[in-house]
Amino acid sequence: MPNVAFPRWIVAGAAGFALLAMTAAPSFAVGEAPAPPTRCAQHKEGTSAWKRCMSKKQKLKDDEETYAAGYWLAMSADYTAALDVLRSATNAADPRIQTMIGFSLRKLGMVDEAMAYYTAALRADPRLTSTRQYLGEAFLQKGDRAKALHQLTEIGRLCGTTCAHYTLLADAIAAAG
Repeated sequence: MPNVAFPRWIVAGAAGFALLAMTAAPSFAVGEAPAPPTRCAQHKEGTSAWKRCMSKKQKLKDDEETYAAGYWLAMSADYTAALDVLRSATNAADPRIQTMIGFSLRKLGMVDEAMAYYTAALRADPRLTSTRQYLGEAFLQKGDRAKALHQLTEIGRLCGTTCAHYTLLADAIAAAG
């Protein structure tokens, strides 16, 4: 076999691909954002017309759409409307719905009540990294850094240290000092 010298960039690239192939792929976070319901697409997201449209429970066809509408209302800071929509779900025990009810309650300043929803959601599905992120933020609001760090550790175990829920909670912990 002839002795062939490869350019360094090819050797470096091959080594990088080999390393990538041997590295365990991080799993995706459970509890990612749902697609916004299309029923209000004629309105610009976040506007008052969009929020009114999203809040109309009679137009929600199922719990998937109820969750999506509640999620997007909460993310647009209309927490009261989000609670109204989320509480209309047929399956109130859905951990995603419980998570977003907790999120909205926490944003409205009802941290203890929110924590009960987060706890129930995690009892149903302990893999929900979004719930763990929000619970960690609630612990920070209550001044319990150790419990927030525990949630961060669990998120890291579930989706790695580069997933959005990990980095968001890590940033919140760092900002809290």
